Amino acid sequence: MRADASPRVAYVVKRFPRFSETFIVNEILAHEAAGTAVEIFSLYPPNDTHFQDAISRVRAPVTYITAEGLRGADLWEAIDAAATCVTRIWHGLRLAHGCDGRVVYQACQLAQAIVRNGITHVHAHFATVSAEVARLAAAWTGVPYTVTAHAKDIYHESVNVERLRQLLETASTVITVSDFNARHLTAQVGVLPRRLARIYNGLDLERFSYSPPIDRPPRIVAVGRLVAKKGLGDLVRACALLRERGVRFQCELIGGGTEETGLRQIIAMHGLGSLIHLTGPLPQREVIASVQNAAVFAAPSIIADDGDRDGLPTVLLESMALGTAVIATDIVGIPEVVRHDETGLLVPQRNPVLLAEALHALLASPAAQCRLAQNARALIEREFDIHTNTQQMRMLFGAQVLPSMARAS
Repeated sequence: MRADASPRVAYVVKRFPRFSETFIVNEILAHEAAGTAVEIFSLYPPNDTHFQDAISRVRAPVTYITAEGLRGADLWEAIDAAATCVTRIWHGLRLAHGCDGRVVYQACQLAQAIVRNGITHVHAHFATVSAEVARLAAAWTGVPYTVTAHAKDIYHESVNVERLRQLLETASTVITVSDFNARHLTAQVGVLPRRLARIYNGLDLERFSYSPPIDRPPRIVAVGRLVAKKGLGDLVRACALLRERGVRFQCELIGGGTEETGLRQIIAMHGLGSLIHLTGPLPQREVIASVQNAAVFAAPSIIADDGDRDGLPTVLLESMALGTAVIATDIVGIPEVVRHDETGLLVPQRNPVLLAEALHALLASPAAQCRLAQNARALIEREFDIHTNTQQMRMLFGAQVLPSMARAS
């Protein structure tokens, strides 16, 4: 690469766009606002039926480097084609030992794009197949690559720790979204602290303007995919306890997912159909309006039986920025932002009784809602501004060098 080349960053993701991954869109928009050229490479086409309106503001071109229906001959043709401009690819194929053929094929396509488009840095989101593709393409082309590790990619029971260690050791920097994650990657995966950077997912605070929680109706809102790790069954059970105590409330669950049928069954079993409403996925502007019309935002996340868990839910940060008092569970990175009785309330996971008590306490105290919301907004402004946090990323993008191919092998 020319020393005077303008920075050009390739973002490698599994699917783009994804309804639930607004943090990636926020990140790309902030890079673009700072003048950084970004190209997006998606390994699979989108499979969601709804998309956030922020997608329309992304200027970066999207290239789908899919490998559906790949045949052996296709793979060798891709390697031959890449070798015309990626001179070290044949020597570098030893780095692909143990990789799925589709990963090698996609890495060949990405490597050609890196050379032809003058890409100077490769960044992957999630330490999974997207990072594998980024690792190979970066090594073959001699550009550095970084990866952001989130949650499922490092905690799920299917994670092969040794394979994860090998994948991360060739990244110039491993970025992760919480101090809790950083400690896990150091202690359990063996990533050296000097190669780790904790950079919180940020928000565009102009889009999430603060509104103090004054005279709000007794509404509870939760937002997220309806999957096990969100712990929404515990919220339904907590609502049943609130009704037994005579507490006046309405609850709205925004999102869609595999747990919807189960949640509806729990709601019906407790006779809560008039109090709890499942809306399905909503556009972000409608989510913002709903959150700002609620007295309490609930994030009863759990560590699922398969090890899956939230890292630090973006929607929790959004609610704190908007001025809605939050209640969350004390797992993984959540206590870094929800500081008990300072910026929100924390309860143990899988405990509907204590969750109900916390909900009751906040619903009954508008003064507590205002105090927690004000403190939460101040914390978000200090530590979660998207423009500040992506500037930290760009410093890493510009300062790192790729580990040598010998070391990477």
